[in-house]
Amino acid sequence: MAKTEYLTAPVPSAKMPASMPYIMAAEAAERYAFYAFDAILALFLIKNLLDWKGNPASLTEEQAMEWKHYFKAGVYFTPLIGSLISDLFLGKFRTIIAFSVVYCLGFLAITLDQTYFGTMLGLGLISLGAGVIKPCLSANVGDQFGQSNQNLITRAYNIFYWMVNLGAFFSMAISPWMYDHYKDVRIALGVPGIFMVVAVLIYWFGRKSMVHIPPKGKVFFKDLVSREGILVILRLSFFMFVFIAVFWSLFDQTTSKWIYQAEKMNLTFLKWNFSDQTFFGSLLSKLGGLHHVEWEILPAQMQAANCIFVLITIPFFTYIVYPIINRFYHLTPIRKLAIGFFVAIPSFAIPAMLEKWINDGLQPTIWWQVLAYWFMTAAEVMISIPSLEFAYTQAPKSMKSFISSLNLLSVSLGNLFVSLVNKFIQNPDGTVKLEGPSYYWFFTILMLATGIIFCIVVRFYKGKIYIQDEAEATD
Repeated sequence: MAKTEYLTAPVPSAKMPASMPYIMAAEAAERYAFYAFDAILALFLIKNLLDWKGNPASLTEEQAMEWKHYFKAGVYFTPLIGSLISDLFLGKFRTIIAFSVVYCLGFLAITLDQTYFGTMLGLGLISLGAGVIKPCLSANVGDQFGQSNQNLITRAYNIFYWMVNLGAFFSMAISPWMYDHYKDVRIALGVPGIFMVVAVLIYWFGRKSMVHIPPKGKVFFKDLVSREGILVILRLSFFMFVFIAVFWSLFDQTTSKWIYQAEKMNLTFLKWNFSDQTFFGSLLSKLGGLHHVEWEILPAQMQAANCIFVLITIPFFTYIVYPIINRFYHLTPIRKLAIGFFVAIPSFAIPAMLEKWINDGLQPTIWWQVLAYWFMTAAEVMISIPSLEFAYTQAPKSMKSFISSLNLLSVSLGNLFVSLVNKFIQNPDGTVKLEGPSYYWFFTILMLATGIIFCIVVRFYKGKIYIQDEAEATD
């Protein structure tokens, strides 16, 4: 075998791979870029989109949700393309670098032109770039581990997901503020592109510390059409990916439907008023007038609640909740998924209740949405992270990116389902079939049915674990 300047197999070690800091930092920057854009897209499509001639294009909420969730569906469908390019031709690293450039060009297009043309071009390039690199990024995490340190894979994917949400938290807190604060929408659209450039540079700088698993070419096709490969695809699709798609149909509406609902709520997040004649009030008054505080949050900033809860929930579940449950009930990834489906149910039941109050003329506090975000986040941690790890370990060695892309395809199917639902419920006269609370109750009942059916079907799942082979490091 010809020598290369890069490692082509994990080196035996009991430690965390040296490439992890680069991979994790790049992932945080890339996720900042994506979620900073995603956080304002729902509002941009209603308030800033221009038609072919450059005039304001007025979209309804349902039309904007169609656009947004078609975009999200594209982001999570194109991983299939990325996995094929990676496993057949380029390998994960070169695929990541090449399509990250496409990703950056998408941000450039929509920043320069907010008409239908610029927006569609930008959304297309971003969905292609973000989607193609996505399965490569997650599978590349697992590629860094061999038999000697495979016990650290779960920790690595927890850290990976933690970094995803660290980047997402700052983007969801800052990007809506930039969108609201600056009159020129190009500033809020352009900053994510800068972070994407930073992500590419970090990944490139870490190239010599990474394991570069070579593309498998014909071996991939041979394994793909083999009895073992077909069974793996069918097992994971039927027993896991289809059910996870339903969860993502609920989750990704936090970036669209929930924002529109938040605009009708009492957005006062913190409020207190202490008399400056009291000792405590006088002390706060001297600290910059903090005796009187009334902080209103922007509707799109509520998305940051999910990220904050993820950053807290991952270590809380990993070091406290899971060990306690494991004393009485062994928590496998599949069992975590099953529990997560039921935990997700209140996350849409609460907005259904809020929508009824809003229709009755009330203005409920935004803290009710915080509670809904908590249930959604707890479900996410129990579904998304185990599915990442499970998809990687259950995939044959030559099909790691491809199986990871099928896992991501479940997100695409979930968003496509939301788009189709919103298209179907629109009446010609401008009214909708699923109006008010009934829209949220529809998804709540769907999640309940999904959890019950999953618990029945998954009892018949039989799988196998595949880990990359190790090799001695070469000079």
